[in-house]
Amino acid sequence: MAVIVRVWDAPTRLFHWALVICVVGLGVTSQLGGSAMVWHFRFGYGVLTLLLFRFVWGLLGGYWSRFATFLVGPSAIWRYLRGQGRPQDSVGHNPLGSLSVVAMLLFLGLQVTTGLMSDDEISNAGPLTRFVSSTWVSNATFYHKNIGKFILLGLVVLHLCAIAFYYFRNRENLVKPMITGDKVINFSAPSARDNWSDRRRAGLIFLLCMGLVSSTVIGLNG
Repeated sequence: MAVIVRVWDAPTRLFHWALVICVVGLGVTSQLGGSAMVWHFRFGYGVLTLLLFRFVWGLLGGYWSRFATFLVGPSAIWRYLRGQGRPQDSVGHNPLGSLSVVAMLLFLGLQVTTGLMSDDEISNAGPLTRFVSSTWVSNATFYHKNIGKFILLGLVVLHLCAIAFYYFRNRENLVKPMITGDKVINFSAPSARDNWSDRRRAGLIFLLCMGLVSSTVIGLNG
């Protein structure tokens, strides 16, 4: 019997699509250069805010959004690759998907951090450049411009390929649940709590993260 399960709560869905917008914005503005770099920094601060929120929401959010639910060890990944995964592996992030999520969050965090310490030696410098040595600035700039962005591009392409693979091979639409929040399965599984109380709490957490990033950036640039 088909069962409708709330997989992704509204805050997780909003986080996902806001991150997509910011990452696309970062990619576009990095190519335009010039005055567009103002927006490049703004998108970067947006990503930093979203990452802080996702960390907190990974502890307090809906069932399938919590790190404790989808972070698995090598044995679970190996079982999944051998086709011996549990039915629950197909509800939220499967073991391979969890690796992709962790990699994306970690490398986005590294990209933002190195961006804060980068200097193009023309007119744009991250707010942390005056607090670290020239060696740190040079290494951070090199990674940010020549390594990190290509790693993230590869992760994005891998993510899109995985979506296409599951759609055409398994007839499973991974995008729809990230829009509607719900997924139809044929076994019993817990639904993520997604009421207005949780959404208000998520909104407060996001505002606190935004305030922390804004005040820190203003303080560093002041």
